[in-house]
Amino acid sequence: MTDRTQDLHYMTLALRLAAKGQGTTSPNPMVGAVVVKQGRIVGQGFHLRPGTPHAEILALQRAGTQARGATLYVTLEPCCHLKKRTPPCVPEVLRSGIRRVVIAMVDPNPAVKGKGTAALRRAGLSVMVGIARSEAENLNKAYCHWMKTGRPYVTLKAGMTLDGQLATASGESQWITGKKSREEVHRLRGEVDAVLVGLGTVLVDNPSLTARVGSTLNKLASRQPLRIVVDSRLRIPFKALVLTQQGKAKTVIATTAAASAARRVTLHKRGIEVLTLPSIQGHVSLPALLKELGRRGIISLLLEGGGEVNAAMLKAKLIDQVRLYMAPLLLGGQNAKGLIGGKSPARLASAIALRHVVTRLVGHDLVIEGDL
Repeated sequence: MTDRTQDLHYMTLALRLAAKGQGTTSPNPMVGAVVVKQGRIVGQGFHLRPGTPHAEILALQRAGTQARGATLYVTLEPCCHLKKRTPPCVPEVLRSGIRRVVIAMVDPNPAVKGKGTAALRRAGLSVMVGIARSEAENLNKAYCHWMKTGRPYVTLKAGMTLDGQLATASGESQWITGKKSREEVHRLRGEVDAVLVGLGTVLVDNPSLTARVGSTLNKLASRQPLRIVVDSRLRIPFKALVLTQQGKAKTVIATTAAASAARRVTLHKRGIEVLTLPSIQGHVSLPALLKELGRRGIISLLLEGGGEVNAAMLKAKLIDQVRLYMAPLLLGGQNAKGLIGGKSPARLASAIALRHVVTRLVGHDLVIEGDL
C-alpha cells in the first residue's frame, strides 16, 4: 500500500465517522478523526453536537500515550480560536506528541481558515491538506455554504407525478409517492435544521411538518426541525397542525408589518414566534428571511412549499439543490398543481439547468437530485 493509498484509506474511515454526526452537529460541521501509529488505529472519534468534545480531542483521548509519534487524520482543519464553547484543538494536538497531521479540507470559518494548519506547521509538525477534499466538502456542504453566504443551504424537495404535478386540480396530493419515499423524507427532515412551506400548503394539506419514525410513521423522531410558515398577513388557521406539538417541534411564522396585531398576540400566547420581515410587493422578503435564519445558526433548510413558494425561491436564487421524488403516475390536465408556479419563460434558454445530476430508485419512485 502506497503512502497516498494509506492516507486515503484512513481519511475515508474518518469521513465515515464524521457522517455519524449527521443531523446533530449543526451549526458546527461534521468532523471525524483517526489516530494511526505504525499502521494500526489507536484512537478515533467524531463530533456529536455543539458543546461536546471535537473529533480530534476524542481520538487523542482514546489514543492516550500512543499518540506520541503517530499520524492524526482529520476531515476538517483543527480549530485554534477561543470564541466557542469548547477549548481549541491545536494546543491539544501539540501536547499529544502527534508527529504528522493529514487534513481533508481547510475550515471556511474565517476564525480558523488556514490558521490551524499554520500553527501546526510552525510547531514543526508535518501537515498535509487535501486528501479526499471534495468528499469532505460535500459532507459539509451546508456548513460551507452558510460560512460563505450567511444563509442556510436550501434543498427543494417535492413528491410529484412523472408529468411534474404536485397535486390534482382539487389539491389532493396524499399520497403521490410510495411509502419508502415518505420514510426517506422523514429521515431527511430529521437531518435538517428547518422545514419551510408557504401558507397555501398549510391551507390545502394541513401538514404537521414533523420528522416521524416507525412502520406507520406516527411516532415523533428524537430530533425535530424548526417549522417555518411564510404567511404575509397571518391568515393561518389557529387549528393548523403546524401550530401544535410546540413542546417538541417549534414553529416560526414569517410575516410582514401588514399582519393583524390581534392575531400576533394570539399566536404569541400559544408559544408561536411571529417573525416580522420586510415585504416585497406585499410578500415576505425571502432573502431577508434566509439571512435571519442564517443569523440564528440555521445552516440547512428543506423547502417543502407549493408551486408559488418554489417559484419565488427560484426567482430569488435561494435554492441550492433539488430532490424530486417522482412516482410512476400521470395526472395530465392544465389545472393540476405543478412543481413551479408563476409564469413560464417564453424561451428554453431561460430554463433552469441542474448540475451534478444523480438518479436512483426508492421503491417504485424515481429520485432525481441535482445542484443549481
